[in-house]
Amino acid sequence: MREVVPDLVAALDRGESAAVATVVRTWRSAPRPAGAAMVVLSNGEAVGSVSGGCVEGALYEVGTQVLADGDPQYESYGVSDDDAFAVGLTCGGIIDVFVEQVSDTTWPELRRLATDIASGDPVAVATVFRGEGPVGRHLVVRPGEVEGSLGDEYLDQVVADEARGMLESGATGTIYVGTEGRRLAEELEVFVVSYAPPPRLVIFGAIDFAAALARVGKLMGFYVVVCDARPVFATRRRFPDADEVVVDWPHRWLATQDVDARTVICVLTHDTKFDVPALEVALRTKARYVGALGSRRTHADRLVRLKEAGLNDEELSRLHSPIGLDLGARTPEETAISIAAEIVLDRWGGTGTRLVHSEGPIHPDAPR
Repeated sequence: MREVVPDLVAALDRGESAAVATVVRTWRSAPRPAGAAMVVLSNGEAVGSVSGGCVEGALYEVGTQVLADGDPQYESYGVSDDDAFAVGLTCGGIIDVFVEQVSDTTWPELRRLATDIASGDPVAVATVFRGEGPVGRHLVVRPGEVEGSLGDEYLDQVVADEARGMLESGATGTIYVGTEGRRLAEELEVFVVSYAPPPRLVIFGAIDFAAALARVGKLMGFYVVVCDARPVFATRRRFPDADEVVVDWPHRWLATQDVDARTVICVLTHDTKFDVPALEVALRTKARYVGALGSRRTHADRLVRLKEAGLNDEELSRLHSPIGLDLGARTPEETAISIAAEIVLDRWGGTGTRLVHSEGPIHPDAPR
């Protein structure tokens, strides 16, 4: 939805309403993830995409209706076995879409939300999209503040707590809120979209492999930091794709950072005096992924040194070394792709096998 927010604000600035269709749930090989959105403007223009073209035509008609009468709608699209030419997803996936009208009246918090997103401030939006309750109501959740209301104090508190947890991990998805015993009689389905700052990819070692990985990291949506203690190598000219280039000892710099559960750390220094102290710190952080470049012999020696430094077996088990997947990579660029592939596998829980040799869903349902 991030991509269509400027169009929504522009419509409000013109005094117009808009209809927004948001993917709130996906199964199997859905073409777009939860949070993808399409906007239907009052001038008839459509902006954004929820399926890459499969169901946009049908949703355009739904959006036009919602824009006209203001009543939110919940739609589900998938493959039709009875009619192969019916509206559906040719990829075999299923998506659930919530369509709502947006105006200054229905969503007064949108303008400030747009400012948060533009400035990179962490914020989450919770929207009730199904159930016997306040369908279409929004709750905007920030680390230390809640704006708006879902119409019930208990509901606001429960959803805000869940949304903050999802915001911390950068997760987007549906939560189910039981309301038994309250004046809301049934379980509600609430979609939470997190607008978190991009996760960090921290690369230690100002070498050619690091330059290639920085380029790939940017394509993956990371905020890339390259750190090396040698100022002659750690330069902006050598790493134009990095968001930051830091000249410092890796372990000393890392000890000053707030490393969260989305951070990826890749130690490419390939030098004991750099990588062992850096890994000693990295493996004791909340980092999602910690990997180190080197041969199997280097890895075995590194483990001995890390044990001598006091790391236990559980901490050492987090280390991905030798780093990357076995792709037969040789060049820095190929090695960067190998490392990136393992990062993706670690995030989504894939197998790393060739799809042609596997069976079952290509995208198994799994949380971020």
